[in-house]
Order: sequence, then C-alpha cells, then structure tokens
Amino acid sequence: MEYIGLVGSVALLIWLALRGINIVFAALLCSVVVIVTNQLPVAAGLTEYFSFGPLGAFTFAGRFFLLFAAGAMFGRVMGESHAAASIALALVERLGAHRALWITVLACALLTYGGVVVFVVIFAMYPLGLKLLQQADIPKRLFCGALALGAGTFTLTAMPGTPSIHNVISAAALDTTLFAGGWYGLGGGALMFAGGMWYLERQRRIAAANGEHFRPAPNDPITTVGAGDPAYPHWLPAALPLALVLGTIVAPRLIIMWLDDATLARSGWFFALLRFADGQPVVWPSIALLAGTLLAVLMFPTVRARALEVVGHGTQDSIMPLINTAAVIGFGGVVTQTDGFGHFARLMLESGLPPLVSMFGSVSLVAAITGSASGGLQIFMQTMAPAYLEMGIEPGTLHRLATMASGGFDSLPHSGAVVAMLTITGLTHREAYRDVGIVTVVIPVLATLVMIGVAAAIG
Repeated sequence: MEYIGLVGSVALLIWLALRGINIVFAALLCSVVVIVTNQLPVAAGLTEYFSFGPLGAFTFAGRFFLLFAAGAMFGRVMGESHAAASIALALVERLGAHRALWITVLACALLTYGGVVVFVVIFAMYPLGLKLLQQADIPKRLFCGALALGAGTFTLTAMPGTPSIHNVISAAALDTTLFAGGWYGLGGGALMFAGGMWYLERQRRIAAANGEHFRPAPNDPITTVGAGDPAYPHWLPAALPLALVLGTIVAPRLIIMWLDDATLARSGWFFALLRFADGQPVVWPSIALLAGTLLAVLMFPTVRARALEVVGHGTQDSIMPLINTAAVIGFGGVVTQTDGFGHFARLMLESGLPPLVSMFGSVSLVAAITGSASGGLQIFMQTMAPAYLEMGIEPGTLHRLATMASGGFDSLPHSGAVVAMLTITGLTHREAYRDVGIVTVVIPVLATLVMIGVAAAIG
C-alpha cells in the first residue's frame, strides 16, 4: 500500500495537471493520498511536511515571495511602457522575425549562464517574448518550449562553470570545482541545445503549415502601438532598465571571480556589498528587479502618471504563480518523508546495474518524485553519492553526469518550475506541456545517456 500510494500519488498529480485541474487542489489531494497510504501523522503531514518543512509550500513561498513580486512588477512595467516591445522589434528588424525562437533561447541561456535565477528570466523575458511572437506569428506554446530550453536545460546542469544551484550542490558535496567533468558537460550541452532547437524549429514550420497563429492570453501585457507612435520608446533607452537588472545581478559575481578570499573579506561598504550580493541569491536579484522597475517608471511617461496602479497590478500578477508553485513543492516535501521514498533509493543502490546507469536511475527517480532538479540532486548527494564513489566513479565524472541527470525527469508536469512558467504565460499543461516535455525531459535524458555511454567507454 505504501508503494502504491507513493507511485499512485505522483501519477495522479501528473494526470490532474494534464487534465487542467487546479494545481493547488491537485497538490493537496495527492499529498493527502501520500499521508494516508504511508501512515504519516496527519497533523504533521499537512502543517509541517506540506506547509512549513524544509520543502514546505509556505517555506518556499516565504523565501521566494519578494522575487516573484519584484519580477512580476518589472514585467508589468516593461510591458505597459512598451519598452519590451521596442526591444523585441529592434531584434526582429536586425535578425528577422523567423528567428524569434533562436533569440529567446540564446537570451535565456546567456541570462542563466550568467547566474540569473530561472524565475527572474521568465518574468524578464515574458513581455519581450510576447512581442517577438506577435511579430513572427508563432504559437505561444512554442515560446514556453524556447524559454524552457534556454533557461532550464544545458546552462543549468551541463555547461561547465555555470553558477547554477545544481552545479554548486554537486561541487560542495563532492569537493570538486564548478568546471568538473567539463568535456562531458560540453558534449551533453551541445546535444541538448542542438536537439532542442531542431525540435522547436520543426514545430514552428509545422505550425505555420497548419495555419496555427499567435494568440495572446486576456491578461498578457502586450502593446498594439506601432513603432512610429510617440509613446513608443527607442530601443536603446528601452533596454536600460533590463540592462540595469542584469548588470546588478551579474556584476558582483564577475568582480568576485577576480578577487581572492582575503581581499573579499576586507572591511568597507564596497566589499560588504559584494559579500551581501554573493550571499543573497533571492534578495539581491529582487533588489535588482525593483531597481529596474523604478528606472522604467521614471523614464517612461506612459507608466509614470499611473505608476502605483501599474506596479500594483504587477504585484497581483505574482500571486497565482507563487501559490501554484509552492503547492507542488509542498507535495514533494510530503513525499520525501515517507519510508517508501527511502526504500526506492536503497533499491537503486542494490540493483546490480552498472554504476553509472544505476546513478542515472537514482538521480532521475528522486528528481521525478520531488519534481525538482535541485531538490532531487541535494537528496542524492546527501544520501547516495558516497556509495557511488565507493563503486569507483571518479568525482568529476559523478559531479557532471549526476547534475545532468537531475535535469531530466525533474520537469515532469508536476514540476514547480513548469507550473510557474505555465501560470505566468497563461497556458495550460494540455496546450503547452508537450513541447516543454520534449525539450526539458526527452532530449536532456537522451543527451545524458549518450554522455554516460561515452564515460563508460572511456572508463
């Protein structure tokens, strides 16, 4: 019954998400199924494991509320000021409307490889992407695929040196560097990027042949003014708020890379600010987004006259993505408390499979159940990684391949990041998940398996 309840709850949550059932209700229902079938204490299951535990819904919501709110404010202001549309049209004019998906993927990849949090990338890119899609007449579902490919695949788990939390978790647990297993990462990253772009471009051509067009959601911050309208800012000043956000986030990281620990530990406001920026992965990007919002309000008269109203609408925009994502995270918090979850982990260790294959299955399984690459990888590194090192896997190889493996089955329909992206973009799982699933699950899994085959052949 315990195993049936555990596996059944994950399957039920995926099924409900694909059916378009409210994700908060679905996460609560499936959490209750896990609690009852695994004989967890009901009160603790609902108020601690689901709500306030290490992976609790409100633990997540409390930690990320400011980031979601600041990101939504920035997105709303950039949309209603027509600044995002101005940047998009400039890109289309220089690169061509048919390259809208390439622009989205590469822009997201540069942001995440520079250390920008995925949720920030979604909020920052969304108003820009809307205008790109409108100009290119590309279905909105493909924007989700492009956003997921650029922000949630090769730059988070494969590319050596990426400052993503996934890469940091592995480096800290295995005492390796962020560049460990670099050749495997470069190969896997190239496969993820090439395979994802091939799929998205193929779908774009099929959609055009089938007469599928861009359709905005009712609440999308998309402008209808033309480039000659006086309210339409020039693309260069329009890009300043976005440049301020990205510069504020990335600049401290670049400076710290050139400083040794002794220099960074010096007294003075500048070094204190660098340490604060480096130690606050949520608050510092939030401050950057708020600064960008303030600059946009001051620069653009179309929003300056009603600044409080626009910013207030942006804050409201953040509520449902935050709550939906938090509910799914809370479900993962309940799952990790069950005995069945621990039994699954031990079963993989004792499976008798080749170590690299067993490792891939272990990381994938944990990430799939929790719906989180970082959560699954953290659990794997804390509980199972030492056993695989004892089996003879080299630390750098384990670092890179385990990190890549965490970024495959984590993106099933109940993934918090997937839920957040679909909520922000106003699409349902039924409308957009097929494309997201191909580029974030199927292609990364195949790329990781290819690299495991290469590692096995070399080893």
